[in-house]
Amino acid sequence: MDQTQIMQTAVAALSAVALVYAIIASAKIRAYKVENEKINELSGIIQSGAMAFLYREYRTLALFVAVVAVALGFYLGWATAICFVAGAVCSALTGFVGMRVATSANGKTAFATHSGMNAALRIAFRGGSVMGMTVVGVGLLGVLAAYVIVSRITGNQAETISAITAFGFGASSIALFARVGGGIYTKAADVGADLVGKVEAGIPEDDPRNPAVIADNVGDNVGDIAGMGADLFESYVNSVLAAMAIGFAASGMTGIVYPLALCAVGILSALLGTLFVRVKEGGNPGKALNLGLMSTGAFMIIGTFFLTYWLFNGSLGLFWSVVGGVVCGVLIGQITEYYTSADFKSVKSISEASNMGTATNILTGMAVGMKSTVIPVILICVATIVGYVAAGMFGVACAAVGMLAMTGMVLSVDAYGPISDNAGGIAEMSGLPPEARKITDSLDAVGNTTAAIGKGLAIGSAALTALALFVSYATATQLTKIDLNDPYVMVGLFIGGMLPFIFSALSIQAVSRAAESMINEVRRQFREIAGIMEGTARPEYEKCVDISTAAALKEMIIPGLMAVIVPILVGKFLGAAALGGLLGGAIVTGVMMAIFMSNAGGAWDNAKKYIEEGNFGGKGSPAHAAAVNGDTVGDPFKDTAGPSLNILIKLMTVVALVLAPLFV
Repeated sequence: MDQTQIMQTAVAALSAVALVYAIIASAKIRAYKVENEKINELSGIIQSGAMAFLYREYRTLALFVAVVAVALGFYLGWATAICFVAGAVCSALTGFVGMRVATSANGKTAFATHSGMNAALRIAFRGGSVMGMTVVGVGLLGVLAAYVIVSRITGNQAETISAITAFGFGASSIALFARVGGGIYTKAADVGADLVGKVEAGIPEDDPRNPAVIADNVGDNVGDIAGMGADLFESYVNSVLAAMAIGFAASGMTGIVYPLALCAVGILSALLGTLFVRVKEGGNPGKALNLGLMSTGAFMIIGTFFLTYWLFNGSLGLFWSVVGGVVCGVLIGQITEYYTSADFKSVKSISEASNMGTATNILTGMAVGMKSTVIPVILICVATIVGYVAAGMFGVACAAVGMLAMTGMVLSVDAYGPISDNAGGIAEMSGLPPEARKITDSLDAVGNTTAAIGKGLAIGSAALTALALFVSYATATQLTKIDLNDPYVMVGLFIGGMLPFIFSALSIQAVSRAAESMINEVRRQFREIAGIMEGTARPEYEKCVDISTAAALKEMIIPGLMAVIVPILVGKFLGAAALGGLLGGAIVTGVMMAIFMSNAGGAWDNAKKYIEEGNFGGKGSPAHAAAVNGDTVGDPFKDTAGPSLNILIKLMTVVALVLAPLFV
């Protein structure tokens, strides 16, 4: 066997190891027994609601996948169509597995608080790691299998690379609908629960008397487990596919195998990193999770050195490109934490501004979000330049792969957040002692920050991945340059720059409409069902769940279709150069908007929690009411529109790349 064959075998083996880890971790979670009927009941209700939504969402998306697959088959060949379906199915599979395990781990995490902080952290993180390892295992194995099978069918490497790009198209399509739909679901429930429950009724968060509380807990899984998993899955596979396309032009078979091998190194690094996620009683779970992330990054750099040295006969240009991507990803995570964690002055300034009312809370939060774009954008620029100087555009593509190769750990840490959030809700609703809620609150506060870090990494990698996909598109359409003197290019640039704004507007309006229905329903139940506030009557939780479900499935359609249809129309009627301008405009404004909204939303959320800890008057104070209002503005920013934008720019770019033969 030559080097490339050895690496393909190693990639398949490490992908399988990731899946075996996920199976074992899932089995350990299932084996943990919860000896509390109320916890089991609540966990079961949340799981059934989450899985019911997922089934309905996937049935809706199956029609879209079928129609697009048939169209691709007729116009571009059935190998392309099959790869598209495979990408969509793999993305849906990871969401299903992650949701099933997370909704089982939430109640077990709550019950584990009886044994202390470390026991609860271990279960929550283990539940998240199932999602993380499933995404990287299925993603890497899926791309490798698509490449091997299609290459044997076509016998032509260029045709193979062109066809398997559709795998990323399928993954991105599911991801966008899952992110938008999940975001609408969770934020409609969250806004309704907060504004009526906390502000109007004056009851605590996750109080069982709140009719929207179950929908809120279901939404945490729908948006931040299935949605985030699909998000990072498509980022992961698209970065690999873009690097393979550019790598083939740059280095032949070695260039195809190298990005796959980088991801295999990332899997091994993440598995080693999980060993460092431990916390002593009374310790800081955030430090334990950060140590896991940092150690994964360190192992990634070490492994990449030996891999690059071996595959490229001592030449280390690509190594420095990957280092640039890894360091950029880690630093973006740290900067995101600075702007979204209550440990730093940005969030505290929002909390302090809440003393003067809702307006100053919102103004300060928007300013924090806008300022938070500066350093991440500079880091993305540095990583791009380092990658290009070290190894050309292949280096830029590999920088994106290096950043996303750590997805196994990043997503494990990210998915831990909604599990611990659900655990806190279950602890409150099941009447566990205050010590239990103190542990879950500590885990949840860290989860908000780790979620923001995950979104920051996804957005940063989106910029590099979209750039690599753009280069592949330019090559496929024989665009040697984008001429700003060409009016068609400028028209495309303006349309592309506008799309993230209209996309965000549609997403936020969808949340607003769904939240209005939720608010009216919660108010109706408080008004008409006697005994809710006294705790003697059961709220009609199912009606709130149904409102979120129906709204999410209806409202996700137009934003999702827009991302596919607009690039096709521009490419068909204005030409390949205009479509290139559209992609450039969308990448620039999309990245800025995504960072701004994600970080502003995270900062508003933690500013509210900082006040709830007893600062600036604590719960029930005017500052708290203003912070709750600010958080409801931030909810669709950070969980619907913001994180969806990084999928939008990649989906439009991969659509352009897959359909490039039609625009030449």
